[in-house]
Amino acid sequence: MGALRRAAGAVAAVLALVGPAACGGAAPAAGPSAEKSLILATTTSTQDSGLLDELLPAFTRDTGWQVKTLAVGSGQALELGRRGEADVLLVHSPAAEKKFVAEGSAGRRRLVMHNDFVLLGPPADPAGIRGVPTREAMTRIAGAQAVFVSRGDDSGTDAREKDLWAAAGVTPGGAWYQSTGQGMGATLRVADDKAGYTLSDRATYLSQRDSLRLEILDEGDPNLLNVYHVIEMTTRAGARVQPDGAAAFANWIVSAPAQQLIGEFGRAGFGQPLFTPDAGKPEDALGG
Repeated sequence: MGALRRAAGAVAAVLALVGPAACGGAAPAAGPSAEKSLILATTTSTQDSGLLDELLPAFTRDTGWQVKTLAVGSGQALELGRRGEADVLLVHSPAAEKKFVAEGSAGRRRLVMHNDFVLLGPPADPAGIRGVPTREAMTRIAGAQAVFVSRGDDSGTDAREKDLWAAAGVTPGGAWYQSTGQGMGATLRVADDKAGYTLSDRATYLSQRDSLRLEILDEGDPNLLNVYHVIEMTTRAGARVQPDGAAAFANWIVSAPAQQLIGEFGRAGFGQPLFTPDAGKPEDALGG
């Protein structure tokens, strides 16, 4: 697939190999061949929540395809697809996804699952947002100039946060509004250290809750719905794209066995599933 593609530009540091690696000079072991290795670009929430650790080994076992994962913000994942540096995308930024697919380099876009976003903050809640409507919560945070830690990384979470500020008629800025430029897990730790507010997907928060003082202060608003789609790339994005690999992953993740894994993920550890499987619903279901 070429050295440049394997490096995947500036995000090579987040490249993680799932499955057995080839050993230089050694005879190949039984199992998937080097030719059956695809690149998945996905949001950090699927990695930080632990969902990929559950899904990818099962995918490799069922299909023979190995997966190299680029866990970045949804915006960056779409850009990797646009440049032909990923075969398949698993993202959660519906408005950006629709624009991306309309450009013509992508193939099918299918609904996979959803969870929701939650507004988190310190137990003392200096802005007084606990239990109030989300629009009012954003207004109160800005009015109090309470520390708010944003991902600021063009991710699906970052896009939704900006939508929430806009709906509240607020343009955030100043010393109280701080951006990490990092993924969800890192942003949660920064917000916790600063006793600030932040927006998180529920799955990542629950998976890291035991190490955080942050609490859920606002949840359940329809504007906090968090919808994920899988997008297959085509060779229109670049000659190195593997449509067969893209289709294999996309078909598998919407299949009944994968959807069952998604629906059960988190139940044992947290007493509730962290994602709700949605494959087979209309493409515009859940506002996605």
